Amino acid sequence: MRGTDKPRSSPLVPDAVGAEIARHDWAGLVCGCGRPAGHLADMLWDAAEGHPAAFHALQGHVFTGTRLWPPAPAACGVLMAVWSAGPPRQSTRDALLWTLLSLLSAEDDGTAYEAGLYGQCAAHVRAGLPHLRSGLGARPGTTTAAYVDGILDIIELCA
Repeated sequence: MRGTDKPRSSPLVPDAVGAEIARHDWAGLVCGCGRPAGHLADMLWDAAEGHPAAFHALQGHVFTGTRLWPPAPAACGVLMAVWSAGPPRQSTRDALLWTLLSLLSAEDDGTAYEAGLYGQCAAHVRAGLPHLRSGLGARPGTTTAAYVDGILDIIELCA
């Protein structure tokens, strides 16, 4: 893990995405791996730089199967910031959409009186729907289109 003396930056990561990563107290969250979630900041930077494997690496840390872990809403906010900054290249786009769909396929852990981790993730995705729809540009029948259709179906069911 990188030192905290100098904030990480990258020419590949828009300032808004870097700010979204930096605004969370990652070390104050318990990760799905059982450790403090401080290591997720670097994982999310790698994802924001466009490394498809970094999105898949969030499994076990942010979500496991149908269970969300405490860092899920913050990570989802970062993922939506990445998308909103401009849809990434195809392989990164599909990995990002797969991760969002995985988050939205989790069990709803909220109650009628609070959103829970699932509701917070769904709220991040719902807030970014205009960017998701407008930045898609995917042809029907593609993996990207299938992921977006799945996300939209789930969000519409939650509405």
